[in-house]
Amino acid sequence: MLYYALVFFIIAIIAAVFGFGGIAAGATSIAKILFVVFLVMAVVAFVVNMARGR
Repeated sequence: MLYYALVFFIIAIIAAVFGFGGIAAGATSIAKILFVVFLVMAVVAFVVNMARGR
């Protein structure tokens, strides 16, 4: 997830540099969503591992 978030972030930066505002905004939105999903999954995995006692 984090990899794809970074890929969309880089696409957004490149699109913004070349003046494609709509594509940059879309790629930024996708990157934000993927990053939030990554954070939620990481926290859930951390909590589950702490609950198991490992």
